[in-house]
Amino acid sequence: MQEYEYTIADLLRVMQRLRDPQTGCPWDIGQDFHSIVSSTLEECYELVEAIESSDYPHVAEELGDVLFQVVFYAQLGEERALFSFAGVVNNLVEKLLRRHPHVFADAEIEGVVSERSSVADVKSSWEEIKQMERRARQEEGILADIPHALPALPRAQKVQKRAAGVNFDWNDVADVIIRLEDEIEELRSAIDAGVAAEIADEMGDVLYSCVNVSRHLGLDAESMLRRSTSKFEKRFRRMEAAAKQGGREIIDMNDDQLDELWELAKGS
Repeated sequence: MQEYEYTIADLLRVMQRLRDPQTGCPWDIGQDFHSIVSSTLEECYELVEAIESSDYPHVAEELGDVLFQVVFYAQLGEERALFSFAGVVNNLVEKLLRRHPHVFADAEIEGVVSERSSVADVKSSWEEIKQMERRARQEEGILADIPHALPALPRAQKVQKRAAGVNFDWNDVADVIIRLEDEIEELRSAIDAGVAAEIADEMGDVLYSCVNVSRHLGLDAESMLRRSTSKFEKRFRRMEAAAKQGGREIIDMNDDQLDELWELAKGS
């Protein structure tokens, strides 16, 4: 195994130095919990992009950037006596031991469970454990702890999955597709009526039903939309390149010309 010079202790010390009021970095000193949220989100998305590109050296780099975000928050918590990095690690290990009784006998790291559990058993146990955790936090309701700050697609999927856990769900994907078709018809009716609020409401229902179809197919809606968006981007760039090769600009082309370029881009 490759030997490395620096450790997590060194990283924590670097973070302390960066936040030192006298000798630290002016930018790092000026940050707080709220100001670095956007950076945290950006780093997570950059990690996702590296993973989806199978660029593993870049994945390692982006994982470091995400870890730095965790260390940054831990340092802020330490300074205000709210929590520490050690506390974050301790809470995480406790949670993992608690949520995996099928792996860790008696909630001990080296405790081995002799009988193997099925995936179905694990899912059932997982939801029961999380429900107990919600009750311990006095969070009432099946949907209580789903963060509102989640992006809309994964939040919709999580809400649907949680409701399905108590059997509030369609039986199969065919039923969900029928519901999607119904929602599209309702959207058409709203468009014909020309009432903006109704159009917006029905458009939301169509999107929510699309997420439901994706979930029933065992697909992640966020990943599928990113994939389709990337596919469109690649094809559109091919259209631009083809237009330039012909000495033209896309903005100057008519519908028939654009359709012809699009079909070429799809086929290449």
